[in-house]
Amino acid sequence: MDLIERLRAGLPAEALLTDPDVTGSYARDMANFCDAGAPAVVVLPRTVEQVQHVMRTATELRVPVVPQGARTGVSGAANAVDGCIVLSLVKMDRILEINPVDRIAVVEPGVVNAVLSRAVNEYGLSYPPDPSSWESCTIGGNIGTAAGGLCCVKYGVTAEYVLGLEVVLADGRLIKTGRRTAKGVAGYDLTRLFVGSEGSLGVVVRATLALKPAPPRQLALVAEFDSVTAAGEAVCRIMADGHTPSLLELMDRTSVRAVNAMAQMGLPETTEVLLLAAFDTPDPAADLAAVGALCEASGATQVVPADDAAESELLLQARRLAFTALERIKPAMLIDDVCVPRSQLAMMLAGAAAIAEKYDLTIGVCAHAGDGNTHPLVCFDPADPDEERRARESFDEIMALGLHLGGTITGEHGVGVLKKDWLARELGPDGVALHRGIKQVFDPLGILNPGKLF
Repeated sequence: MDLIERLRAGLPAEALLTDPDVTGSYARDMANFCDAGAPAVVVLPRTVEQVQHVMRTATELRVPVVPQGARTGVSGAANAVDGCIVLSLVKMDRILEINPVDRIAVVEPGVVNAVLSRAVNEYGLSYPPDPSSWESCTIGGNIGTAAGGLCCVKYGVTAEYVLGLEVVLADGRLIKTGRRTAKGVAGYDLTRLFVGSEGSLGVVVRATLALKPAPPRQLALVAEFDSVTAAGEAVCRIMADGHTPSLLELMDRTSVRAVNAMAQMGLPETTEVLLLAAFDTPDPAADLAAVGALCEASGATQVVPADDAAESELLLQARRLAFTALERIKPAMLIDDVCVPRSQLAMMLAGAAAIAEKYDLTIGVCAHAGDGNTHPLVCFDPADPDEERRARESFDEIMALGLHLGGTITGEHGVGVLKKDWLARELGPDGVALHRGIKQVFDPLGILNPGKLF
């Protein structure tokens, strides 16, 4: 009760949620196999000063704080711990500035990705990072997890667009990092340190984001392959030949069949791999023709270019539906995001297929092929203890395979709770010790999102 009263002293009544039935709905994100505790209270601030009040109170009372966005994450990074303050930033949702000369936007963390994208489009600009949940995920959550998206092969991930931040530290102090200029190298790059830190170092309350000129409408093609080796070779040839597609995506046979079953799109179910490429260049048809020739030289059994933007969108819709379609196969799904060097993409796909066979599971793989970021999706029934065990073991084997191939355990979803043990394996003891030392500097009491990352 002391915590609630102390919080109430600096917050409007509507910003404080204490009903256990309500606070329980804020306990977790979308991850499976990740424990979540019962929050003591949920706070929905609207101002920086309110966030500072929450953090000062938490520091004084030694209460853990779990920052949250829209909870669309799949690693458990936004999961509550028992007795914590859940600090939901979704009400801080203002776009404060769009500057077409400096090509920046200044936003609060609760701004939805798609809302920002549409707003800057009115100025002839774009904000490229586009996670698959872009219609609901927030910029603050994207920053916390260093989110990616379909266009990363050409335009890069969230970290490359965050120029500066305003961050409330664990003790309530407000700091500014980075800049709003096109260039700047003053001091350590604290901005990049906060991006991907999953709320463990501070609470982002404002972000200055870089914008790009809006590109032309893209044109796409789809290429069919009868082996993962041929598809992997095509990806390598496309990148080695100097092409810069705006999108280069891959779907395996399991993903294709799932999409057909859900949406009746008429995709070729006999193919082993579908590769989708798109260009938003001044002459996309010429670029597609060159890439189509490379696909054929790599063994594509068929290459179908789109005639216009509308047909391109139909082709790309299949890839966007893959996650949803695979979710329908079983009651639960483990979403992995192992990233490997492009040269190892075929080995990763073949390995995932072998793991699926070994454990007698449905594992669909779709991928941001252009940057080697694979999404093996393990479908299982949690009501079947043996199947759940096999799902867990297959998930671990997939991550081990990714590391063996020179990759990383997460390309864009983050570590959270789900991959804590694997982060330690990837970093090694000295790397973990350095991470913990940095955490100690920013959060000496360990109250910010405890139990996540390491």
